[in-house]
Amino acid sequence: MNINNKEILERANAAVAAGDNEGFLSFCTDDVKWIFVGDQTLEGKDAVRQYMAATYLEPPRFMVENLIAGDEFVTAIGTISMKDADGEMVDYAYCDVWRFRDGKMAELKAFVIKTGPK
Repeated sequence: MNINNKEILERANAAVAAGDNEGFLSFCTDDVKWIFVGDQTLEGKDAVRQYMAATYLEPPRFMVENLIAGDEFVTAIGTISMKDADGEMVDYAYCDVWRFRDGKMAELKAFVIKTGPK
């Protein structure tokens, strides 16, 4: 099956929204890197897996406003809501720039800004 990078990202995000973190990770390279600008960098699938287990206490809610694809990059702009450690829903605006390699997500550069209360 030949699907484009934009569709791969849409399927990966659908897995996260369904609470299927392993399904999401199946779309990533083993050496995937997540860079949260101004915060932290995760390197490798295990680091991302641990982050998702600790952060996505329940599946986050995404609202993708724009998906822009070109060459090996897909940029997603939208909002995300997820529960914090206290169980409170917190809203964020985000811009994710994904780099793909061989049909898998290899690197994320995420710009995330809290917009909701707390």
